[in-house]
Amino acid sequence: MAKTTEPTRHDATEAGERLALDPHRPGYHFLPPANWMNDPNGLIHWNGQYHMFYQYNPDGAFHANMHWGHAVSADLVHWEHLPVALAPTPGTPDAEGCYSGCAIDHDGVPTIIYSGHNRANPGQYQLPCLATGDDALRTLTKYAGNPIIPGPPPDLDLIGFRDHCVWKEGNTWYQVIGAGIAGVGGTTLLYKSPDLLRWEYVQPICVGDVNETAPLWTGSMWECPDLFPLGGQHVLIVSVWDNRHTHYSIYFVGTYADNVFSPGAPHKLDFGASFYAPQSLRDATGRRIMFGWLREERDTQAQRDAGWSGVMSLPRVLVLRPDGVLTMRPAPELERLRGRHVYAGALDLAKAASKLAGVRGDRLEIVAEVDLGQADQASVVLRRSPDGAEQTCVRYRRADSCLILDTTRSSLSPAAHGDVHGGPLELTPGEPLRLRIFLDGSVVEVFANDRVCVSGRIYPTRADSLGVDLVAEGAARLTALDIWELRSIWDQS
Repeated sequence: MAKTTEPTRHDATEAGERLALDPHRPGYHFLPPANWMNDPNGLIHWNGQYHMFYQYNPDGAFHANMHWGHAVSADLVHWEHLPVALAPTPGTPDAEGCYSGCAIDHDGVPTIIYSGHNRANPGQYQLPCLATGDDALRTLTKYAGNPIIPGPPPDLDLIGFRDHCVWKEGNTWYQVIGAGIAGVGGTTLLYKSPDLLRWEYVQPICVGDVNETAPLWTGSMWECPDLFPLGGQHVLIVSVWDNRHTHYSIYFVGTYADNVFSPGAPHKLDFGASFYAPQSLRDATGRRIMFGWLREERDTQAQRDAGWSGVMSLPRVLVLRPDGVLTMRPAPELERLRGRHVYAGALDLAKAASKLAGVRGDRLEIVAEVDLGQADQASVVLRRSPDGAEQTCVRYRRADSCLILDTTRSSLSPAAHGDVHGGPLELTPGEPLRLRIFLDGSVVEVFANDRVCVSGRIYPTRADSLGVDLVAEGAARLTALDIWELRSIWDQS
């Protein structure tokens, strides 16, 4: 079971008691004991344990002073907090922050490559740094010769230079670094090395178009690149960063050979407002498992007042379909958390008629299958107050074949950022709408028909905003419904 082996800088006991009473704090999504968390880093399955490193500020619930937090799990579900793994070192390339990176197995030595931040670095860029771990991956030692790459290619006018994905081909190591070429678009820059210490720049392996608006704008700079083989092809995941505060993650499916990646069209990875900066690992069973950062959707003062910010998504198992669609399914290990169960068989759905009277909760898994018939739309309503003043809606709209997460009425608090987000879900003739919804305090993750994900954050203010309902506009039919209460991953029982 999860436990804390060392307190963080804050008073862990006092903070823990206060945060335990926070109704917005999730129970089965990973997050630190307190303070700020963002990108997953250094994901690796090492000696039978899953290691979760992550961007962490030990001094408060705001983005600054980046360290690497650390936790381990034997089952992808229950986590044990470990001491901070990386901290800035004065007078070095990471003096102002240890930013995002990855973990690899270098001939039996767990090795970290991360972005060191120091405004004294050439061009003020974040520079690649290296650290090695002991066999248990409990202690990291920084390489004395950091940075391992002194700066970006001098012939490119770059917007940003950070975040790493590293792999080995034969006797040669390769890495891609996220960047953007001014006036051109986001890019991933390829390097190669014989030993992880001496790196030679090769070329960009994928370049976006900052001027292209259709079908999906790919921004001016790419963060957190992740390139890996899957289903006989290669997948490149990047996170779109732009100074206009555009932030979302996209993927390309294509072929990679001879230092060249030939991508297909870009696709959004998650259609919500919260999911960003994902990273994946390959575990001992061969599965490709991804975590992403679920950002807060409330103002910065509310985050500081709460004393925590940022949540990790549920682990998602990636599978590439023959048609090139990247499927994301919640890891089956999550089923171990299921508790009290409610089942409903076939039901006719009519607009505004309550079908689930008495079903309430803020820590649920909901699996629903709906035959839409001729209905214009069908919805699952979450966290509904008795008068409907607060409610969150997961809606399928037939007119434009769109799956939507509507949080415009999720909270009466002016600090909450309610909005409508969604993506295309074209159902084939006769195909039912299949939803798997995870509700956990302020977190909502929706998986639909094995091909669309929408994630978001909600902050109901009322203690009675716990209702669950099903509604439809037209003659839709519920064919199956299962609802489970889910246990906290921090329970000691």
